Amino acid sequence: MFTQWIHSYRDLPLMVNQWANVTRWEMRTKPFVRTLEFLWQEGHTAHADPEEAEKEALQMIDVYTKFAYEQAAIPVIAGRKSKAETFAGADRTYTIEAMMGDRKALQAGTSHNLGQNFSRAFGTQFMDENGERQHVWQTSWAVSTRFIGGIIMTHGDDSGLMLPPKIAPIQVVIVPIWKKEDEKTGVLNAASSVKKVLQSAGIKVKLDDTDQRTPGWKFNFWEMKGVPMRIEIGPRDVSSASVVISRRDVPGKQGKVFGISMEPSILEAYVKDKLDEIQSSLLGRATSFRDSNIVDVSSYDELKAAITLGKWARGPWSASDADEQRVKEETGATIRCFPFEQPQGTKTCLMTGSPAEEVAIFAKSY
Repeated sequence: MFTQWIHSYRDLPLMVNQWANVTRWEMRTKPFVRTLEFLWQEGHTAHADPEEAEKEALQMIDVYTKFAYEQAAIPVIAGRKSKAETFAGADRTYTIEAMMGDRKALQAGTSHNLGQNFSRAFGTQFMDENGERQHVWQTSWAVSTRFIGGIIMTHGDDSGLMLPPKIAPIQVVIVPIWKKEDEKTGVLNAASSVKKVLQSAGIKVKLDDTDQRTPGWKFNFWEMKGVPMRIEIGPRDVSSASVVISRRDVPGKQGKVFGISMEPSILEAYVKDKLDEIQSSLLGRATSFRDSNIVDVSSYDELKAAITLGKWARGPWSASDADEQRVKEETGATIRCFPFEQPQGTKTCLMTGSPAEEVAIFAKSY
C-alpha cells in the first residue's frame, strides 16, 4: 500500500498507526505472553531521509518507556537489540525489557528502524525535491496485549492482581457492611453519597451493594481483581461520619486506616493522595526488585553463575554472534539489550578480554 500511496516527497512523512489482530502459529502458548492471536497497536512510517526515520524509531521507544514507567509502574530497561536479536529486515531494533516476578525478562515493546530494506523489496520510491527517484526510509513499532501479561506478572501477588491506579478500571471499591435490617438503609445511603463525591472528583468507583455475598467475600474478591483501594462503611462509621480505607498494596492491618472523614473535600483529597502514593509505591517496589536482581559480571563464569541463580547479568560485550549463540546454548540466556544508559570508563569484554564499548544485559526470557 505504501508503494501505491507514496509518489513524491510531498507525500512524506507517511505515518500510520493501527490497532490490529494478529494470528500466528505458536507451538507452546502462554496466556497474554505468547498466544495464537493477539491485539496490538502497530505503527508504520515512511520518511525522506535516514535521520528522520532514526529519530522516529527512538521517539517511539521513548513513548513506550514513558508509558511503562508512568502508567503501568513497570521500570523497563530501554536499549538496542544485538545483531542476532534484531528484527529480520531491520537495521536496528530498540526494545523495552521488563523483569517479571519470576525474574524472567519480558520484551514489552519494540521499535524498528527498517532503513531501506522493505522499500527496496517492495519498490517503494518517491521523487525528491531535485526530481531524483529515491527509496523511502521506514520504521515500525508495536506494543501488544502481552503488556497486560507484563502488568500482571510485575505487580501481582498470591492474593491475585495488583493494578496501578492509573490503569485500573476500578480504582476504589466501596463495601457497605450491615448486620441488622434497620442498619442497611443508613449504610447504603452513606455509601452512595461517598460514591458520588469520589465520582465527581473523576475517580473510578464501584459500589458493591449486593446482599448475596458477605463483606469478607467481597474483600477477597476485589483484592483478587486488583482494585487499588477499598472503602468500608459500617453502622459505626455512619454515626461518626467517617470511613475505613484499605490499600491493596499493603496487606493486613498495616494497610488499613480508620476514621477518615466523609466530608467531601477531606475524603477526596485523601483518596487522590493515597492513589498517587500506591502508584509510586508499586513503581518503587518493582524498581528495587529489578535492581537487586541484576548482577554486574566481568567474566563468562560470573555470567553463568548469575544466570544459574535466576538473575540478570550485566557486563561488557564485544564478542561475536557465535559467542552470543554459545551463551544461549550453554545458559539459556540471551542478550536482552545494550541499555541506552551506559556506565562510563574503559571496559573489557567478559568473553574475549578485548576492549568493549558497551555493556549488555543477559537474561532468560519469555
